[in-house]
Amino acid sequence: MTQPRTYRAVGLTLRKSPAGEADLVASLYTREHGKLDVLARGARRLTSKLVGHFEPLTLVRLSVARGRNLDIVAEAEVVNAFPDVKADYANIARGLHVAELIDGFSASSAANPQVLDLALHTLEAIGKQSGAGDELALDLPLRYFDLQLLQLSGFLPELYQCVECGDELEPERHRFAAGAGGAICPDCGPPEVVVRPLSLAALKVLRLLHRTESVDRLPRLNMPPAVQQEVHAILSETLQHWLDRQLRSQAFLDAAKFA
Repeated sequence: MTQPRTYRAVGLTLRKSPAGEADLVASLYTREHGKLDVLARGARRLTSKLVGHFEPLTLVRLSVARGRNLDIVAEAEVVNAFPDVKADYANIARGLHVAELIDGFSASSAANPQVLDLALHTLEAIGKQSGAGDELALDLPLRYFDLQLLQLSGFLPELYQCVECGDELEPERHRFAAGAGGAICPDCGPPEVVVRPLSLAALKVLRLLHRTESVDRLPRLNMPPAVQQEVHAILSETLQHWLDRQLRSQAFLDAAKFA
């Protein structure tokens, strides 16, 4: 069956790059088509109707014409530019963390509407916390996003049983290895993977993030800084293990927090 020459999509811009004298190529994660690269002709001209439509972290509604190498934007409308996120330097870095991970974990043309919904709800939560000054309140939505994206991508770490022997984890008797797939009891030690301590407090937080239905239902937590850092480190190690690279947005976020 012949595909229609044009199609519509709603997507979040993850990144953009210049093309030619005035064009740009935008990478979006769309509800209908998954990750999609499109050519926006003339979008870098100040007089173009597409100026500003493809800034990262912008939700746009598109009409797209199929092209030989890249599909071409025929029309575009901004649905949500997330101004509360973009008004704060550190929150921009948090938003780019969301975009980088979706870009890294998503395959082209593999649609998963839950991934887009997770990203949009996380950006909304970040925007609501703008100016709060509480690092835990600001970063907890990101940790929720990290864990839920791992689950949606099929890489959720095991948090309830030992990944080696399958025994249920006992209080205060567990460790964690991203390379082995999650938590490990003290009686098991898989070779050739880095194993780190896993405190009971951090395990409880990770399980809470896993069981919470949506980011806007996250409870207020009184989490010591050491536990915050441990949860962050465990999720970062897991993300980087599956991506097989460092997270560029993390360095940007670290710099933004101290700017």
